[in-house]
Amino acid sequence: MATLLYRIGRFAFGRRGVVTSAWFVLLAVLAGVLLTLGSAPTSSVTIPGTESQRALEALAKEFPQASGASGTVVVRAPQGQTVVAPAGKAVVDDVVARAAKVPGVVGALSPFDTKALSPDGRYGLVTVQFDRTADELTAEQRSAYEALGDDAPSGWAVAAGGEPLLATPEIGSTEGLGVLVALVVLVITFGSLVAAGMTMVNALIGVGVGMIGLLIVGHAVELSSVTPVLALMLGLAVGIDYSLFITSRYRHNLALGLDHQEAAGRAVGTAGTAVVFAGLTVIIALAGLSVVGIPFLTAMGLAAAGTVLVAVLVAVTLLPALLGFAGDRVLSRRQRQANGTGTDLDEQAGNRGFAWGRFTVRHRVPVLLTGIVVLGAVALPAADMRLALPDDGTAPATSSKRIAYDLISEGFGEGFNGRLVMVVHGDTEQQAQQATAGAAKAATGLSDVLAVAPGQTSADGRTTILAVIPKSGPTDEATFDLVRDLRSALAATSGATGAEISVTGVTAVGVDVSDKLSAALPVYLLVVVGLGFVLLMLMFRSLLVPLKATLGFLLTIGAAFGATVAIFQWGWLSSLVGLDTAGPLVSFLPILLIGILFGLAMDYEVFLVSRMREDFVHGETAREAVVAGVGHGARVVVAAALIMMSVFAGFVLVEDPIIKSMGFALAFGVAVDAFVVRLSLVPAVMSFLGDRAWWLPRWLDRAMPNVDIEGEKLRPTGGSGDREVAGRPAVQTAP
Repeated sequence: MATLLYRIGRFAFGRRGVVTSAWFVLLAVLAGVLLTLGSAPTSSVTIPGTESQRALEALAKEFPQASGASGTVVVRAPQGQTVVAPAGKAVVDDVVARAAKVPGVVGALSPFDTKALSPDGRYGLVTVQFDRTADELTAEQRSAYEALGDDAPSGWAVAAGGEPLLATPEIGSTEGLGVLVALVVLVITFGSLVAAGMTMVNALIGVGVGMIGLLIVGHAVELSSVTPVLALMLGLAVGIDYSLFITSRYRHNLALGLDHQEAAGRAVGTAGTAVVFAGLTVIIALAGLSVVGIPFLTAMGLAAAGTVLVAVLVAVTLLPALLGFAGDRVLSRRQRQANGTGTDLDEQAGNRGFAWGRFTVRHRVPVLLTGIVVLGAVALPAADMRLALPDDGTAPATSSKRIAYDLISEGFGEGFNGRLVMVVHGDTEQQAQQATAGAAKAATGLSDVLAVAPGQTSADGRTTILAVIPKSGPTDEATFDLVRDLRSALAATSGATGAEISVTGVTAVGVDVSDKLSAALPVYLLVVVGLGFVLLMLMFRSLLVPLKATLGFLLTIGAAFGATVAIFQWGWLSSLVGLDTAGPLVSFLPILLIGILFGLAMDYEVFLVSRMREDFVHGETAREAVVAGVGHGARVVVAAALIMMSVFAGFVLVEDPIIKSMGFALAFGVAVDAFVVRLSLVPAVMSFLGDRAWWLPRWLDRAMPNVDIEGEKLRPTGGSGDREVAGRPAVQTAP
C-alpha cells in the first residue's frame, strides 16, 4: 500500500499539470450535466414493511385525491368573539377562499363543513389539500400557503401549518462560516497562507465533485432532503482533514532535507496510507447503514460514503499535484530558514505535543481516571433519551407552523396536533362497516383517546378512515403507548371480523421507525464495529490497539448522546444553540451518529497511533514511540478536530432542528474524541500496555497481508541509506 501510494504521489507531483487539469475538467463536466438536468427531486421518508407504511400506501390507492400534502390553517377570534358569529364567519370564509387559490391546492374545507370548531367557538380549522406531496411542492407554493396568515384582521390570529411547510433545510451562510473558521485554523497551524489556501482549495474541489455527482445521482435514485446536507457536512470536514494530514507530512519531509518530489511521494506513501485506511473506516461505518433496511437511511449513508471516497481520492492525487505548484511557499518562514538542514522542527523543545505526550505517560493513572469519570458523568442523561419524528412543536417560535401548532393546542388540546389515522379495509362493504364500528368502539375505550372522528369511506365502500384524537401531544410518551395499545386492541377486532385494520399518522410512523431502528441497531453495531476492528487489526497488526480504540469510542458516543439529550431534550442551555423548544431527539439520530462518529473517531486513532506504530517499528521503545506519536501528531489532530468542529458547528446555526441537533452532536462528539479520548486516554493506555500493545499471535500475523502503513519499505535499511524504493534510490530520513 505504501509503495503504491508513494508512486502515485511522485507521479501526481511530476505530472501536476495533467492531474490538476483532469480534476478540473471532471468538475466542469459534472457541473454541465447538472445544469442540463436541473435540481434533483427529493423523496419523502418511507419505512417499508411497517404497519404505518402499509396504511399510507392503502390511503394513496383508495383515496388518491388525498394523497398529497395536507395542511391546516388555524383561525382564532379575538377574546370575547367567535368564528361562528357573522363577522367571524366572514373572516373564515375569506381564509378558505384565499387558500383555495394557492397554486397546487385541490380543495380547502371550511370548519363549518367539517365541524372543526373548538367548544368555545373561538377557534376553527381550515383543511387545505394539495395535489402533490410535501417534498414535491415548490418554494413559491410553500410561500403562498404560509402567507395566508399575513393579512389577518386586527385582533384575529391566522396561521398555516402542517405538511406543506416541511421544507428542505436551507443551507447557506452557516457552512460558509465553518469554512472560514477552518481556514483560520489552517493558517495558524501551517504558518503559511499558501499552504492553508491550497489545502482548502483541494478539499473544496473534492466536495464540489462529490456533491455535484450526488445531485446527478439524485435524478435516478430517491434521496431525502437531509441527504445532501449530511454529505456536504462530512465531505467538507474529512476533505480538509485528509489534506491537512498529508500536507503536514510533506512539510515535515522537506524540513528533513528531502527534495520536493521525493517529499511528496513519501508523504502520500505514509500519511496517505493512513488517510486511505481512515477513509475506509468512515466509508464502512456509513455504508453499514444499509443493514438497517430503511431506504432513506441507506441513501444517506451511501451518499455520504461516496463524498468521503472522493475526498480520499482527491487527497492522494490532486493534493500532491497542487504541492508541486506551491514550491517552498508551502513552508512557514521558520521552516524555509531551516529547510535542507535535516532539522525536525517538531522535536524542538517548544513543541507542546511532546510535552503533553510526556505528561500523559508520566501521569497516566490520574489522566485515565479523570477522563473516564468526566465522560461517564456527561453520558448520564443518555439513559433518559427519547426518540420521535420531529413535529411543528419544536419549530422556531416565530414560524407560521409553530404558531399554528400552539393555536391548535390552545383551542383543541395537544392531541389534535398528533391525530392518529385508523384505516379499515374489508373484502366486502358489509365487512368493512362491521369492522369500522368495532374499531371505533375499541379506540373509544382507551383511556388516552379524547375522541374518534367520523370516517371517510371509499367509493366502493370497502375502505374507511377514522381519525383518533389523543389527549396527549404527538411526541409524548403517553401517545407512543397509545399507538401500541390501540394496535393491540384493534387486533381482536380484526381477528373477529376478518378485516384489515392498521394505524398510521406521524406519531405511528415515529413508533415504527424507533422500533425498527432498535431492532437493527445490534446488527449494525456488529457489522460496523466488527469490520472496523478487522481493518484496524490489519492496519496496526495488533489485537489490543483495535480493542482500545473501540472501547474509547464507547466513551465518545456515550458523552455525545448525554450532552445532546441534556440540551435538545431536557432544554439545558438550549438558548446557546438557538433552540426554542426542547423535545425528543429525531428517531434516526442515534444510529446515524454512531455510524459517523465511529468513522471519525477511527480517523484520529489512525492519525495518532500510526505514527506511534511507525516509530516503534523503526526502533523506538514503546514509551518513546507513544511520546513521539503524540508529539508529531498532536498538532495535526488538534487542527483536524478544530476544523471538523467548526464545520459541524456551522450547521448548529441552521433553523431546522434536525440539522441543528446533528451538527451539535457531531461537533461535541469530535471534541470529546479528539481531545479527551485520543490525545489523553489513548497515550495513557498505550504507555500501560508497553510492548504488549503490538502483540499479535504468530499464526495470525502470518495469515494477514502486510499493508505497510508505517512505510517501512520506503525507509533505508542498515546504515547505508541506499535502499531501492519503487525503482528509485531512497533518501535517508530521520532515525
